[in-house]
Amino acid sequence: MLTEWIQSHPLLPLLAASASRTNRGLVPSASDRKMWESLSDEKKSAVRALWAQYAPLPYPMRTASGFLAFVESGSRRADEDPYFLRRRKLCAAVLGCALDPEAPLTDVIDGLWCICEETSWVISAHNVNPVPGAPSPKEYPLPDPDRPYIDLFSAQTAMILAYTLGILEDRLNQVTPQLSARIRRELKARVLDPFRETDDFWWMGVLRSDLNNWTPWILSNLMVAACLYPLPDTELAPFLARSCVMLDRYLDCLPADGGCDEGAGYWNMAGGALLDCLELLETVTGCEAAFWREEKIRNILSFPLKAELGNGWFVNFADCDARPFLSGERLLTAGEKLGDPALKALGRRYLGSLNDQLADVPHLTRVLSLLFHEAKEPASSAPHCASKKDYGPADPDASKKKSFSADPVTEEHIAAERDVFLPDLQLRVLSRGGWTLACKGGHNGENHNHNDVGSFILCRKGQPRVVDAGNMVYTALTFSDQRYTLWNVRAAYHNLPMIGKIEQAPGQQYAAREVQCLPDGFSLDLGGAYPPEAGLLSLERIFSLSEEGLTLRDTLRTAEARPVTWVFMLRDQPALKSGEAAFSDIALRFSPALTPSVEEIPVTDSRMARSFPGSLWRLTLSAAPADHHGETFRFIGR
Repeated sequence: MLTEWIQSHPLLPLLAASASRTNRGLVPSASDRKMWESLSDEKKSAVRALWAQYAPLPYPMRTASGFLAFVESGSRRADEDPYFLRRRKLCAAVLGCALDPEAPLTDVIDGLWCICEETSWVISAHNVNPVPGAPSPKEYPLPDPDRPYIDLFSAQTAMILAYTLGILEDRLNQVTPQLSARIRRELKARVLDPFRETDDFWWMGVLRSDLNNWTPWILSNLMVAACLYPLPDTELAPFLARSCVMLDRYLDCLPADGGCDEGAGYWNMAGGALLDCLELLETVTGCEAAFWREEKIRNILSFPLKAELGNGWFVNFADCDARPFLSGERLLTAGEKLGDPALKALGRRYLGSLNDQLADVPHLTRVLSLLFHEAKEPASSAPHCASKKDYGPADPDASKKKSFSADPVTEEHIAAERDVFLPDLQLRVLSRGGWTLACKGGHNGENHNHNDVGSFILCRKGQPRVVDAGNMVYTALTFSDQRYTLWNVRAAYHNLPMIGKIEQAPGQQYAAREVQCLPDGFSLDLGGAYPPEAGLLSLERIFSLSEEGLTLRDTLRTAEARPVTWVFMLRDQPALKSGEAAFSDIALRFSPALTPSVEEIPVTDSRMARSFPGSLWRLTLSAAPADHHGETFRFIGR
């Protein structure tokens, strides 16, 4: 898609106009006092508060022992905590000094120097490029500065340093031009040249074709770095064209329905990062490169709207938090680009704060986007197009808004009645009355996979009652061959049946069959998601949602008599009696022949606890051995 456009619209002449603009129109320099002073009082206060929050904190040491902890103990945080704090503090200092031209540059200079002195900008968990023949992390536990690798955060570091130069270079040069020269030397050696000189990094799509959010996330940062470096037009044009080839490979991996198998929480760095790339291309080509009418692009950018459950909850299959951080400004911008009022409204609800953007990962691009989304006047040299990078309000209602903070997520924000089916992702989201059902087919080799073919989430009155536990803090186990020893990714802790003690198995071959979208629900055969030792011939599951609640029917056939245990993960502790489990405002009715049991799952993981503080409850309903099981489960209000 993008490469085809470039072939008929050569980039070199299109870049000439943006080359004459300060920072190619991507961000105002601190010397452009009109732009920085045009920020609202609320935004100025937010910048000062952010700087005040980080100013007392010293730049932490980033140590070899912290880096080694990933292979020695499985800890990512030993390296990541100081790594990200350095970058958050630098971002806050840059913004503070841009807002106040008299502020001392000490924190900016020290932060730049710390980061330039790092042996590698790659975090410990990403030290090895995962391609065939690559050494294991244990064989290669420390970074080699002579073999620079570009991971998510080395690219993001490059973006932060490039923006720092774009905003503060004039002031930095008054101290010494050596610092700017050092930054450019590091940018060139660590990211720009390696990007141009090798096809070996897995996320480029040459050695591996299973691309995910790494590709647009990395490219969105590298494209900023190349534009602000600044590469001359003759070098920038092939750099951007090369980036577009990789973006096309990523787009080829995505389904036509735009579904993100990594979950709505990963949209920030998947579809949202794609938006970053497309918006940069639009800006630096004088609005010529605009892909907002492409159906696949529109589907990708609107995915969070389809996955919203209301009240801050989203469909959270796979490694997705049930209440994820979403970049509201990116959603708002996507809605503006697509002309989608519902997507714009979703963005306004989750607009958030500057600190949100840094606390997730230190994403200076997103902080700047949030700051300048509503600036009143476009720069005089900026092209006249519907891009927030013009620093003008693309949203005609922007001037009526009182602040840039998120609206409170309350009962009035329960997702509207919805009827969503994504045939490629095999995701069904349906509302009836006060009930919302989300269920999935798919396969067990998806990105950030959990073994969950046929699982579901059930909400009532905007609150999840039958839940997907979601994600936990990443460790060395998370993406290793021991991944499925973690309870939260196993089928035994999803809303699924077990055949005896046999769960679903990981791998793309373990998939749903005969998936159908029904007017009142969803049906599929999930027998193929279980390994052969389960002895399953078929496992038909039918969801039917009405204003009275959810009816779930499972019909199983096995080669020989097997016991079956149904698992339901509940938000609240159930009270049991014969044929019924009552929890929160729901009663689950089932055959009295089934034997119920309840297990409390204390939520001890800090990441999961942000969505589900306290405990989850694992309800199991067990049936005696038989070669045919037919059970109906009814979830009704009480």
